[in-house]
Amino acid sequence: MTLTHDPNQLEKVLTQALTSLWGTEDTSIVFYDLAALKTRINELKTAFPDTAHHAIAVKANPLVGILSYLKTLDVGVEAATLPELYLAQQCGYSEKKLVFDSPAKTVEELTYALKAGIHLNIDNLIEISRVAQLYERIKSSSTCGIRINPQVGTGKIKITSVAGEYSKFGVPIKQFRSELIKVFEDHQWLRAVHLHVGSQGCGMEMLVEGVKTIYDFAQEVNRHSSGNSRKISILDIGGGLPVSYRDSDPEWSFEKYYNRLVKLCPQLSEYQLITEFGRFIHAHNGWVASRVEYVKKEKDIETIITHIGADMFTRMCYFPDDWTHRITVADRFGRIKTDTAKRRYTIAGPLCFSGDILGKGIFLPQVQEGDYLILLDTGAYTLGMWSRHNSRQIPKVIGYHGKIAGIIKEKETLEEIYKFWS
Repeated sequence: MTLTHDPNQLEKVLTQALTSLWGTEDTSIVFYDLAALKTRINELKTAFPDTAHHAIAVKANPLVGILSYLKTLDVGVEAATLPELYLAQQCGYSEKKLVFDSPAKTVEELTYALKAGIHLNIDNLIEISRVAQLYERIKSSSTCGIRINPQVGTGKIKITSVAGEYSKFGVPIKQFRSELIKVFEDHQWLRAVHLHVGSQGCGMEMLVEGVKTIYDFAQEVNRHSSGNSRKISILDIGGGLPVSYRDSDPEWSFEKYYNRLVKLCPQLSEYQLITEFGRFIHAHNGWVASRVEYVKKEKDIETIITHIGADMFTRMCYFPDDWTHRITVADRFGRIKTDTAKRRYTIAGPLCFSGDILGKGIFLPQVQEGDYLILLDTGAYTLGMWSRHNSRQIPKVIGYHGKIAGIIKEKETLEEIYKFWS
């Protein structure tokens, strides 16, 4: 099996953690490769023009330690809720580094963003009216865009595709093109367009087609602008570049994506670009080690009982046909098992329902009680989607940069669980 992480590095970090930071109360630990995260950000910056504003999606990985580290790499963040904005501001991000998206912004939230001068993506035509009433009164410095549904279709995973003929997000361009043109004519403060096609399962061509749709719209609006001014000067192209979770998945890159965009949108460089990548930034930088508590043997099935499951891997357990993670195994000392002889296992988590299954028919070297299962490519949309079912404690999080840098987040205590439910 091809691993997205160097097995030697995994082994080095895990053995170090077991001897120094793995407490008796720890049954699972989440790891983040900070060097790999920095490399990914550098790849993003290199692929796009220097004028691009890269706003990394908070929802993909909302850990304060990770958001603070990203800030040192001179990128911004995209927030989909007021609490995500608050997290970013507490981490020291300036207003000009923030992008606020949400399909359900309240008047109070709009007022907060406009007063602060945060870039605002407006979801619908009704929200345009709300912002219009607030913008002049507040005398805001915010740049504002409207989210357009380019209606380019759905990808392989329906629940994360947002650019079909119907979507809960944005204004569908086929039905409302003339209305969209009019709002740009009527509101001088509206300077941007925004789209997002999907966060996984949408191929490169679908993403590019979505951007081409709003690019063509912006070109049309600008051709009819009075004088020499460009009515639309900002294109927020969202994120969505798909991640390889299986050995058979293609590997994409920011460079390939941007080059494809420029080929189809020849005047793209005339716009300031905003990106909102999340999964493609974070996914390959994270992994989880979870202790094997039991190996239950029946006639035809061996079941591994471990300490992480649908609490952290909600999509993997509830939608196994769409979501998966590569899995390997280490012995009790942290050494990666490389046996060529494999056994077939069902991997079960600790929660009290039958669907808490991380995989069936998974071939691994022989697994024993006290070993550690390692789930790879877990840096995005895993810990950030933590489930409170059975009041499971969020595990310890460790960051490393070649060698362990320290604890990003301590394991959640029983007292903190009690406070949550109080």
